[in-house]
Amino acid sequence: MAKMKRAKKATSRTRKPRKAATRTAGRAELKHIPWNSIELEDLNPMLQRQFVVGQNIMVARVLLKKGCIVPEHSHHNEQITYILEGALKFWIDGKEIVVNAGEVLTIPPHMPHKAEAVQDTVDLDIFNPPRADWINKTDKYLRGGK
Repeated sequence: MAKMKRAKKATSRTRKPRKAATRTAGRAELKHIPWNSIELEDLNPMLQRQFVVGQNIMVARVLLKKGCIVPEHSHHNEQITYILEGALKFWIDGKEIVVNAGEVLTIPPHMPHKAEAVQDTVDLDIFNPPRADWINKTDKYLRGGK
């Protein structure tokens, strides 16, 4: 009898998903998003991007044509850049660093950096927190503005 009561209690505890669902409304949701389902955003004739935003993180697929310059800028977001194809040359922390396909660069928050595509390049950028200027399309430094 005691075992049956415990089983009933466990069952009644598992029958409260609606309350749990309301409490988790502010939590991140599970998403499966193929890159080819996200429209490429043309920022300038040499630069395109796509991005996906989670609750606390953003991943962006950035396509740069050879010679594309990303002007010097900084942001409060931590950044990880992983080069999928091609190569980017960075000017950062007083150094020139070429990051090739298969290599990763970590950029701390508030560190000014500039980049140039030394080949046609596809890079994956990860930001924490998500870039509000990219989401709101106020990233003039990438669109030819100051």
